[in-house]
Parts: sequence; structure tokens; C-alpha cells
Amino acid sequence: MNFESELKKGNLVISECIDCKKITWPPSEFCNQCLKETSWRKCSDLGKIIEFSKQNDIYFGIIQFENSIRIMGKIISGNPEVGKTVQVVECGVSDSEYVLKMKVVEE
Repeated sequence: MNFESELKKGNLVISECIDCKKITWPPSEFCNQCLKETSWRKCSDLGKIIEFSKQNDIYFGIIQFENSIRIMGKIISGNPEVGKTVQVVECGVSDSEYVLKMKVVEE
């Protein structure tokens, strides 16, 4: 299992250190804190908007997952605001580029 092969299947995974439990980002087979091996696990599909911008009618945002990693993706529905929760609705690889699409979770 690795990050890109799982992403191609539509699974957002992260690497977590087997020893110190630190989430390693970008994904790696070794921890960038203690240099021990990592294991792969599914990432939460809920994140928090850290910042966002709009180009034409498309919103993009930097989203924080698991209070640790930040990933840029497209916000395809809802009204984004800093601090709001988003849910991953699609992830994958298209034309050799990573794809992450999210919707705002209305509370």
C-alpha cells in the first residue's frame, strides 16, 4: 500500500509512525520525527477550512485534517468560511494530478 495507489482507488490515506504516533506529511514510509517506520491508515474525511479563495466561480481551500495535516483542494458545494467543517466527497488522480473535492458541512 502507498499513498498514490490508494488515492487512485479513491481512498485518502495518511502515514502514521508506528512508534511515536506522529502523522507524517507528506506521506512517507519513515517518520520525519523519530525515523521509525510508519503504517498507512485511512484519513478522516472531515476537515476544517484554514483559508480559502475563489477563482471565477470555483472555491479552493487549505483544509486541516486530524488537527495535523493541511491539504489544498476544491470546495465544490456550500458557502466556505474559515473554521467551517468540510467533508471529502471525491479524491483520486486525474491527468497525473491529485484531486481532492469537498463540500461544506452545514451545521
